[in-house]
Amino acid sequence: MTSPTTSQPPVITTDLVLLDDTAGGDKEAVIARLAGSLAAAGRTSDADGLTGAALAREGQSATGLPGGIAIPHCRSPYVDTPTIAFARLNPPVDFGAPDGPADLVFLIAAPAAGGQEHMKLLSSLARALVRKDFVASLRAAASPAEVVDLVDGVINPAPTPAATPATPAPAPAGQPTEQPAPAAKSRKTILAVTACPTGIAHTYMAADALAAAAKEAGVDFVVETQGSSGSTPLPAGTIAGADAVIFATDVGVKDRGRFAGKPVVASGVKRAINEPAKMIAEAVAAAGDPNAARVEGSGAATADTPRGDVGWGTRTRQILLTGVSYMIPFVAAGGLLIALGFLFAGYEISDTGNDIALNYSLTNLPPGGFLEYLGAVLYTLGSLAFGFLVPALAGYIAFAIADRPGLAPGFTAGALAVLIGGGFIGGIVGGVLAGFAALWINNIKVPQWFRGLMPVVIVPLGASLAVGLIMFFFVGRPLALINTGLTDWLSGLSGTSAVFLGIIVGLMMCFDLGGPVNKAAYAFATAGLAAQTTASFEIMAAVMAAGMVPPLALALATTVRPRLFSEPERENGRAAWLLGASFISEGAIPFAAADPLRVIPSMMLGGAVTGGLSMAFGATSRAPHGGIFVLFAIDNKLGFLIALLAGTVVAAVAVVAAKQFLKARPKAEADLVTA
Repeated sequence: MTSPTTSQPPVITTDLVLLDDTAGGDKEAVIARLAGSLAAAGRTSDADGLTGAALAREGQSATGLPGGIAIPHCRSPYVDTPTIAFARLNPPVDFGAPDGPADLVFLIAAPAAGGQEHMKLLSSLARALVRKDFVASLRAAASPAEVVDLVDGVINPAPTPAATPATPAPAPAGQPTEQPAPAAKSRKTILAVTACPTGIAHTYMAADALAAAAKEAGVDFVVETQGSSGSTPLPAGTIAGADAVIFATDVGVKDRGRFAGKPVVASGVKRAINEPAKMIAEAVAAAGDPNAARVEGSGAATADTPRGDVGWGTRTRQILLTGVSYMIPFVAAGGLLIALGFLFAGYEISDTGNDIALNYSLTNLPPGGFLEYLGAVLYTLGSLAFGFLVPALAGYIAFAIADRPGLAPGFTAGALAVLIGGGFIGGIVGGVLAGFAALWINNIKVPQWFRGLMPVVIVPLGASLAVGLIMFFFVGRPLALINTGLTDWLSGLSGTSAVFLGIIVGLMMCFDLGGPVNKAAYAFATAGLAAQTTASFEIMAAVMAAGMVPPLALALATTVRPRLFSEPERENGRAAWLLGASFISEGAIPFAAADPLRVIPSMMLGGAVTGGLSMAFGATSRAPHGGIFVLFAIDNKLGFLIALLAGTVVAAVAVVAAKQFLKARPKAEADLVTA
């Protein structure tokens, strides 16, 4: 089976089908079993890495669906071509579906950079799973070849005769269908946007489930799927004629402002799969209710239109991490450029770099020659990039709250925080104030003809003015005092207190390996670099050293006790040497995802040792990233390396001991080792 438009290998073959297989007692074992079948068929270069990626997706939301179906799926660098593995389980295994365990499991593995055509193949399968006849045929299949034929039939359907004018042909997967305008408005027209984090399966299943429910309810229905196979925006005329809109999304709706003024029903994407008829009924009711919640023009969420099914605790974390994630590129680029400037021209370039860069040139070199000039240019570039740290943090916090209208007031609040000495704390506060100011102004009811000016003029202007006045008149000085107090406290840390702080950031760096806790510790350290104090440099060194521990420790463990690890894990271990040396904590994720209860605590122990020792030795780093490749920007290199080595050895010993003496999920591990 191949795609009609590509020369890709078959998406599914008989050796990727397991019928009436035991596979294991939990979803981790089933996913590992299916990933093992991909490895045996030569469809993945790393079964453990693929298992880890699929389990990471499971961590976002369960992939079990009503009717005994599960669709674990992921995009992974360990897969070069779109692949589907299938298991019909006996006994069924719980994948988190509301009605019980699943006996039909598809593992959908897509390349990390899969093209749109590939994603359409996979989304076609997902859409077929809402059809009862297709599911029944899978349960009745007597051989792997029958399953392959069934899947091939939905991925590459036979050409059908052209539809007559009275029966419009359905649009391709992932594209909206535009309904013909009725002569007289007699039925409700409901629009929907569906989107899940991965954009492979749930996006399209939700779309088809809602479409089927709308058909049964006698409602005209048009859907825009914002998935990995791309999306075609709904035509403006279709939106204008709609009575209500459904947002079934786990991520932000692209260009949400197109639906301004429409009654809205919002939920996570899985509710649209589990309760499509109820959502359609709610949308129809909202269409006739003048008091129903409506989409705001800025695309921002309102109190009446929740984003998915998350609470305010999760939403707050998402807001802050949005700011941090957009800030980090400025930190990395600016910090490394500054470090390179120090490498070529010495630390004293921080006093003269700007003057040299502006007043000298390649034909008029400074007294120190070309290297001094190059170092000054690099330092100046880095300083400029680093100067966006707090404005970017504040700007994208506001963006997460109020969408695009929050950007201008957010960046303004961040720049103001720098001006008044509020630092990154002022940036966080200013970003939150700017975002909610923009959101509040945008919710003011104005005539429809005036709505067009709101997101581009009125909201940015009013929110910038509001946050500026609030920060100048009320919170600016207190924020500056807090920031100064924090800086002085950090500068005064010594002895036990400094070591304790090192232990805390070390634990945080190794807790979720690139997740929210890890990023929070990293953001704390990088934001402190702007203070240019010895204490801030020490914290940066402790954070970087601790973040290097997990991949290095697992690389060491797979080297000294290879029999405790599967062959794919041993291959990951060899790659982890370079990842750890480069301060890429994510190199440990495949190990942690496959065996979190034994790997993560071991890594946290090593990270705590490294963080505490780094602070005790007084190692400092002026670079925010780079690992051993920026040793030139690290003072007390010996102390830094001793701390790193000690934590690596402790973590490696701990994980070896845990795997040796704490036998967890033996069946799942057996599958991994034999895969």
